[in-house]
Amino acid sequence: MGIEFDWRDAALGTRVRVALWLRDEVGEGGTFKKQTLRAAIQGAEQVDRRMRDLRPAGWEIRTYRDKPSLQADELFLEKVGLPVWEKEHRAAGLRQISAKTRRFVFERDGHMCRRCGVAAGEAYPDEPGSRARLTLGHVNPHKSGGGANSDELITECARCNETVKHLTGLQMSREQVWDRIKELPVKYKKDLLAWMAADARPLNAAERAWGMYRQLPAGVRDGVRQDLEALLES
Repeated sequence: MGIEFDWRDAALGTRVRVALWLRDEVGEGGTFKKQTLRAAIQGAEQVDRRMRDLRPAGWEIRTYRDKPSLQADELFLEKVGLPVWEKEHRAAGLRQISAKTRRFVFERDGHMCRRCGVAAGEAYPDEPGSRARLTLGHVNPHKSGGGANSDELITECARCNETVKHLTGLQMSREQVWDRIKELPVKYKKDLLAWMAADARPLNAAERAWGMYRQLPAGVRDGVRQDLEALLES
């Protein structure tokens, strides 16, 4: 008799717990909501992302974008894939990004989200009290089977990483965004259009230095700030 795995077991990895929850609580042909999944797998990081990681292992999870009968906050488990809770399938479908590649991409991108420009640990202006956590995403997040080399990776904050994959609801309507864009001066409109075309915001030298500064420990940042103040006063 094989080992019985329980999604409630916090010792299991988040991806495994998500798979077991989908198998046991939803089942093939079942509909569920991301909020329900997050409530079940409490205390684990990046639950939505771990759910996405099941797709390359044969798990077919549909959203309202490819199954119109679903509501915007609903998902549909069409097929249970490989049993990732079994040892021989734990890494099925996962793209392994080496520590060297991860470090290179963060440094290349100045330790800043290339989607919105927020730096590591920086507060989101529209979310008081929140702090940005950086992760790696793919330059083309919709491409199936994206690779794990630096040319195909981009630094993203966790919020942008979720949004660009269409797994979170839009925070503003198209009309609201367009109204804001129309109010911009012509120069800013041109800058914005260039960013849209590249799907990334280019960083100037000061912004790159800011991103590097933000990833330093708080005590070290204080020392760098004081050194800069002294330099400017000299």
